[in-house]
Amino acid sequence: MRAVSDLTGRVAVVTGSSRGIGKGVAHVLGERGATVYVTGRTVTGGSSELPGTIGETAAEVTRRGGVGIPVRVDHHDDSSVAALFARVADESGQIDILVNSASTLDSKADRLRSRPGFWDQDLGEWEKFHDIGLRSHYVASAYAARLMVPRRSGLIVNVSSAGAVTYYMSAAYGSAKAALDKLSHDMAHELAPYGVSVVSIWPGQVRTEMGLWMSEHGIMDISAAETPELSGRAVAAMATDARIAERSGRAFYTADLASDYDFTDVDGSVPQRPVMSDIVRTTPAAIPPTTR
Repeated sequence: MRAVSDLTGRVAVVTGSSRGIGKGVAHVLGERGATVYVTGRTVTGGSSELPGTIGETAAEVTRRGGVGIPVRVDHHDDSSVAALFARVADESGQIDILVNSASTLDSKADRLRSRPGFWDQDLGEWEKFHDIGLRSHYVASAYAARLMVPRRSGLIVNVSSAGAVTYYMSAAYGSAKAALDKLSHDMAHELAPYGVSVVSIWPGQVRTEMGLWMSEHGIMDISAAETPELSGRAVAAMATDARIAERSGRAFYTADLASDYDFTDVDGSVPQRPVMSDIVRTTPAAIPPTTR
């Protein structure tokens, strides 16, 4: 296994990191010595179904050896995002890593267990995935790039999904992830002359708070799930890869990155590419899942 990557002196922003994949990424970056701005809306008392706050994540980042800085940000509010990056510029003078992980998911068991076709869903389903999870990533990336471009250095990671290329969750979800991967590709093209790289990552099943909740309600089988920190190890490896520009503009399974960079999950297990149709039992019966 390769030596653990050192991120001492690096500054990262991880959006949506009060819980889930964002929290796992923040923890690992802190473990490697980075200063991590932990953003999200949950400041006190996460729900019993979805526990976690930005303060708790930031405290763990610091406990592991980094510097955790919690910042309440509503990623649906551009002025809130602008204030975040103004603070980063004022306090740290740089940003080396942006991980876009902010998202929104429905935590109603009955809706997740038997999700209707798009024609029977509230039309707000579209905004749920395309505003937080696509537009919010675009906005955060724009502000981060304004700090990265003058330094001709930086890495932007968008947490996407193989739902970009195969049926998963819903039509609104899949189209948002496909658009996110195209956004990564096109941002990479425009940032290439300035030494800034952009990639999408595709985690498989993940043992997040939501994943555990879905498992308890018989919606998701997480017996072979990754931990959220596997994504963190992937980000840390890419952030210290001198040839990261060769990956820029593309999407990668976290399992493939583990193989390429020779790391394991936290329990020592070697992750495998997921079979998407085996993960969640929510696809409308009339729409069979496809494989890549």
